[in-house]
Amino acid sequence: MTGPTVDVHAHVLIPEVEAAVAGLPGLAEAQALDARRNGAASLAVSGPMVRSIVPKATDVAVRLAAMDAQGVDVQLVSPSPSHYHYWADEETAEKVYRLAGEATAAHCAQSPDRLRGLGIVPLQHPSLAVRALEDALDQGLSGVEISSHAPGRELSDPAYEPLWTRAEERGAILFLHPFGCTLDERLDRWYLSNVVGQPVENAVALSHLIFSGVLDRHPGLKLIAAHGGGYLPTHIGRSDHAWSARSDAGAGCAHPPSSYLKRLWFDSLVHDPYVLRELVRVVGPDRVLLGSDYPFDMGTGDPVGALRAARLPDPDFHAVRGGNAAALLRKD
Repeated sequence: MTGPTVDVHAHVLIPEVEAAVAGLPGLAEAQALDARRNGAASLAVSGPMVRSIVPKATDVAVRLAAMDAQGVDVQLVSPSPSHYHYWADEETAEKVYRLAGEATAAHCAQSPDRLRGLGIVPLQHPSLAVRALEDALDQGLSGVEISSHAPGRELSDPAYEPLWTRAEERGAILFLHPFGCTLDERLDRWYLSNVVGQPVENAVALSHLIFSGVLDRHPGLKLIAAHGGGYLPTHIGRSDHAWSARSDAGAGCAHPPSSYLKRLWFDSLVHDPYVLRELVRVVGPDRVLLGSDYPFDMGTGDPVGALRAARLPDPDFHAVRGGNAAALLRKD
């Protein structure tokens, strides 16, 4: 194999962020909502799981050993989405994004040839979004991670236009990774909040960006969708049909929705080789990137093996394995 193997979906846990929000008004309410959405059985499993992966998500030596075992040369490391804390007021939100950026940058600086990082943006306060992006880039990070929505705001909200504009101008990466699902108690058993909720959130968020015309106004955005973009790429035909059949669906974007998928990037973490093949077919082999969700249990410990199982043609395999990501992360 030539060229590095690059995993664009890996996380770091940041104790400093959790210490900064501990005991603040709003945290207990947010945790109660999270408990309702996930259900007691899922929380009973998730708590021990998260505690068990702390060394993997905080210790660079442990991370590098895991990367070596997986055959991964470079990771794009993003804060765990649990650190978004979109309930926080402006002062707390600013503290959170600064701490997250500083900690992620320090983590990656321990192995700068192998680790690249992302910060986070407080989407609940659009007025802080550009400042948070700039803070991340100033610390040498490659961009920022965002969720699928903030309380009361979808990604189509005009308040985010300055963020899209600045990200496009700076060539910053935006990593779309949901946290939680607004279907709430309907998904509170069998870990459906994640199993079903995450793909739903990805599909909804991407649809807002497409149908609202955000991608028409900002064609140069470098946006990576986690989890293969959720349900949208494999069901994009329904979006195209609505765009052509209904005036309300077609009013916001200039082209069929499927065409915008070829302007975005998607990680390979879909847990099914046939779905991965279909993702590559729909969005193009130059738009899929290797992803593992390291070190969480809903990820894969063998991202290259999962990619190999899709039996892609050699050029496509190597593009997804690392060629596409290497080009995307390259600093001009």
